[in-house]
Amino acid sequence: MEWGAARSLALLRMSTQITTLHDDVRWRWISFSPALVIMLVLSVLPVANLVAMSFFKITWAEGRSTWAPVGFANYAALGEDPLYRASLGNTVLFAAVSVTVQMLLGFALALLCSKALRARALYRMIFILPILIPGIVVGAIWKLIFNADFGLVNQILELVAIDPVDWLGEPSIALLSVVIVDVWHWTPFCFLLLLASLESLPQDIYESAKIDGASGWQEIAWITLPLMLPAMLVTAAFRLIVAFKVFDEVYLLTSGGPGTATEVMSFTIYQRFFTENRAGYGAAMSVSAIFIVCLLLSLALTARRRAGSAT
Repeated sequence: MEWGAARSLALLRMSTQITTLHDDVRWRWISFSPALVIMLVLSVLPVANLVAMSFFKITWAEGRSTWAPVGFANYAALGEDPLYRASLGNTVLFAAVSVTVQMLLGFALALLCSKALRARALYRMIFILPILIPGIVVGAIWKLIFNADFGLVNQILELVAIDPVDWLGEPSIALLSVVIVDVWHWTPFCFLLLLASLESLPQDIYESAKIDGASGWQEIAWITLPLMLPAMLVTAAFRLIVAFKVFDEVYLLTSGGPGTATEVMSFTIYQRFFTENRAGYGAAMSVSAIFIVCLLLSLALTARRRAGSAT
């Protein structure tokens, strides 16, 4: 009888807890659902408007716009546009090179900062300074540094008897110059995320490795990198998305030139919308860019989930 009463009491408490939990979840869903709907509308509505624009040829005359349906003609024209192909290739190359270098430098700086016994706060402050500078100021600074006549880089080259280089005007190295600026500006972002991940790793594993006689390189290769792989994938995904949308650095440094050497997708879309007044075609280019960014994000999240399950 006592066991039956205790079991009935336990079942009653469990039922009460489940009912309370259900009511709490339902109340939270009811209270948060308006905010979720508003966020969903604000996120989807501009994209839906952009997609709708991509199926029209939009022209302005006398302050009024005319929308002529063209179906998929704007999307078909993308493959025949040499400027679009050049901008897509430059964007992919720019994002791949800059993000790879930023991840390597960010990881190296995070390791150095985590090993520092003194002035660690000072090192952090110095390493994150570039990311605190507004983009327009970064462009102005580096345009002066890369100036072919009086820039700091060419002055240093002259000291070692090397001829001056037109960093922003030479087609073969203009994109490299933009990559250098992007690496300088955004490496602190990778550094901060990787340092936070590095400092959260369990230290008992490293102590066991030291007892077993593992060297510093072996700890990095067999302990640090596998444990940090999910965080590194997330960091790389964030940077790939932002790098794929690069605009301000190109606009301020080279304006897409010389020729199409630094033409990237965001700058090409800007030209189509505001310079050439081809809003429908620019919308089609924007939709293609959104699709590519979503594809990159999906691949990164899938890789992170697999890495997390593996570790």
